[in-house]
Amino acid sequence: MRLICLVIMFMAIPGIKGEIPLAYTPAAISGGQNDVLTVKNYDTGAVMTESYTDVEHLNRDTQVRTGAYANSADAASPRGGLEASISSNVIGNAHIAWQSVDPGVTAKGRHPLIGRSVEDLTGVFSIEKLIQLWSDSQSGEICVDWLPCS
Repeated sequence: MRLICLVIMFMAIPGIKGEIPLAYTPAAISGGQNDVLTVKNYDTGAVMTESYTDVEHLNRDTQVRTGAYANSADAASPRGGLEASISSNVIGNAHIAWQSVDPGVTAKGRHPLIGRSVEDLTGVFSIEKLIQLWSDSQSGEICVDWLPCS
């Protein structure tokens, strides 16, 4: 009993500090919040991910529209797409990615990759991004009109 009391008294003496366990440090440092949005359109082969980690400040407005519709000539090949409008102010880390694959498979059972983009950001920043992924679109069929400079 006397030994236990001495140990307790030794730990309570001011100026004597014990080490913090290694497992505690990462949990205390990475106290930021996480926010993840992933949208997949299997009919058209479009995927979009917006992920924020270790966030100290996040003000975001994300609007996503996705869908598929059957082509009147051939109902077996659906058309459609995924549109995402991202506007955010961030202090932390961001990962914004999109990928478009052909919904049809090759002879080996794989979906050919059509396009892909990945952005990883760290720090204090603003994001303004528009992503448009459409199946069976022709050149010039989908366009974004830019506002002229004044």
